[in-house]
Amino acid sequence: MPAPTLPSEQSAAALIAACGGRITRTRLAVLGILRDSAHSLSHDDIAAQLLALDVHHDRVTLYRTLDWLVEQGLAHRVSGPDRAWRFNSGRDNAGAHAHFHCDRCGHIVCLESIRPDESLALPAGYRPERAELVFHGTCPDCGRRRAEDA
Repeated sequence: MPAPTLPSEQSAAALIAACGGRITRTRLAVLGILRDSAHSLSHDDIAAQLLALDVHHDRVTLYRTLDWLVEQGLAHRVSGPDRAWRFNSGRDNAGAHAHFHCDRCGHIVCLESIRPDESLALPAGYRPERAELVFHGTCPDCGRRRAEDA
């Protein structure tokens, strides 16, 4: 896995400032890590990448940073099979969308074209506040490995 890079300081700073947040090195780095990742990352994954970037932090700061990014819509989270949160960038105001979970490697990817709350018909009096839709199966990398092993 290549070493992560910081996002354009200006673009990340502008996103954070537009939300009224303090621009800190940790927020800039975490936002960059999430935006550069092709799949969801756990707290530990992000912490390891912060260390690779030489961004010193503690666990509480990282949790608070992730919570703030989620609250601002700059990131979103989905629960993994181990019930630990995985985080993705909140790209392009994607809103509620489905996810795909690879049961072999554990990666979770966003399926932004699939909305879990579309065509929702609930009984009278029920009002949804959020919806989650997760597909389980095998990602392309694991599918190739499975075919090679056969």
